Amino acid sequence: MRDPIFKKYLETANLPSLLTKLGAQNAEVLLGEIRHFTVEKAEKRDKIVLDYFGEDGVKQIVDAIVKRLTSMPKPKMDAKILDMGAGSGFFTTRVAQKLKAHLNKASLYAMDATPAMLLSLTKKTDSIVPFLGIAENIAGSVREAKKYANVPERFDAVFSTLTLHHCPDVDKVFQSIRQVLKTSGKAVIVDLCTHPFVEFREEMGDLHLGFDPAYIRKAGRKVFSKVTVEKMPGIWCQSSGRCASLFVAQMQP
Repeated sequence: MRDPIFKKYLETANLPSLLTKLGAQNAEVLLGEIRHFTVEKAEKRDKIVLDYFGEDGVKQIVDAIVKRLTSMPKPKMDAKILDMGAGSGFFTTRVAQKLKAHLNKASLYAMDATPAMLLSLTKKTDSIVPFLGIAENIAGSVREAKKYANVPERFDAVFSTLTLHHCPDVDKVFQSIRQVLKTSGKAVIVDLCTHPFVEFREEMGDLHLGFDPAYIRKAGRKVFSKVTVEKMPGIWCQSSGRCASLFVAQMQP
């Protein structure tokens, strides 16, 4: 567990004021989702993700992220890496563990809008620096977080796992990522391809029913000079047989 000052910061944060200051879209809807998650429910989210993808699927996702984070141009050994929309740290901690073999002095940061999710993350590790924020305004989120945590203004890499389909404005998210990336940096995004399962809106709080990789490629090229998007087949919901493919995108300034 991180220090009690940080815990108090998460527990007493004025979320309506913070979201207004950061210019959050659909702030009332977002606040409703945030309030839904107690620490207990946040920790149950880990089991939901594991049940959905299975151990093999989770490993495939983590391996895909780490492969791209460490590919050329390879970040320096003491790289500063942000997980945007980290949730309870389910993927953050697994990526961080695997990165040790490649970037053994890297610093990991985890941003999420939900205090309960970040409190759950702090129970898993104290080596990742968590802070409150929204994907559409990472720079503003960092400025606010600096009052409570040592968070850099620029990152060598930003990655995101299954967060984009919860974001109202994809274009603004990509602009936000670009703003906090160093010129030599990269972004790695894993998310759902377009799927027909409308019940995910209720079950998982999804705003988008996945994305066409061509759309992600086009949206990414508005902001980044280099964009690659690949499908990751073979991942499905083991509990119900529903199959929603994933894509992994890599973007560089």
